[in-house]
Amino acid sequence: MTTQRSEPATDADERTMLEGWLDYHRQTLAWKCEGLTDAQLRTAAVEPSELSLMGLVRHLAECERGWFRKVLADDDQGPLYYSDEDPDGEFHLTEADTWEEAHATWQAEIEVARRNAAGLGLDDMSAGKHRRTGERFNLRWIYTHMIEEYARHNGHADLLRERLDGATGD
Repeated sequence: MTTQRSEPATDADERTMLEGWLDYHRQTLAWKCEGLTDAQLRTAAVEPSELSLMGLVRHLAECERGWFRKVLADDDQGPLYYSDEDPDGEFHLTEADTWEEAHATWQAEIEVARRNAAGLGLDDMSAGKHRRTGERFNLRWIYTHMIEEYARHNGHADLLRERLDGATGD
């Protein structure tokens, strides 16, 4: 499967632009993971870091869940991979962790994010609050933050992928 990426139109309205860039960065992470084995996706390719492509996907699933479920919709389903005892659990992979599960979970969280944002205006405030700061956020802020989150981690994904098999690309 080849991931198709497309940038939003240069004359799109603000909502379409924000959603388009978020989808573009979601697609970029999927593209960076294409064609690799589970073992490669679990590999922390830049020692001593534990950062791996599968860990990044699991982390972004947690981010989607945290921002679009817990904060935006005030629907706290609990964490997927981390815990109080292991706050970086999404990055602590074992042989039992698979791309199939990580990818399916990530995609499911993206679909919930889309549903929870649908029908809201960009200025609408979140129903829930940030777990550490207690702040509420408007949807525009959440979209912008998630674009930043993906863009930063896609930079990591570029380096991890190149280290794994030499593949490069924007």
